[in-house]
Amino acid sequence: MVLSFVMIFSVYGRFFKIFFYTALAPIPLSTFAGEPSQQIGRSFIKSFCAVCLEGAIIILACIIFTQFASSPPVIDTNAQAVNQVWSYIGELVFNMLVLVGTVKMSDRVVREMLGL
Repeated sequence: MVLSFVMIFSVYGRFFKIFFYTALAPIPLSTFAGEPSQQIGRSFIKSFCAVCLEGAIIILACIIFTQFASSPPVIDTNAQAVNQVWSYIGELVFNMLVLVGTVKMSDRVVREMLGL
């Protein structure tokens, strides 16, 4: 439950960041009009591409998690019912941890890829 809330807040935070960049884009893009202020526009485009790539990584991570979650869990049918349940919960928590970790580190991955 906690992992779900952390992931949801992280995803919504990232996508609000994309929305804010898009809403405020005309201001830094207008700096391309003058020669001395073109560097502001260039750095905005770099950071906007980085934010969009963060969103792409998050979407890719969610797609991969969905594929893992939709596959049937590996359960030992000879084990006790309690052990089967704990095995399933452990697998689910591990997959959620991988997804949350990927979502939380998407900004670092993009910054390293683009050298920002």
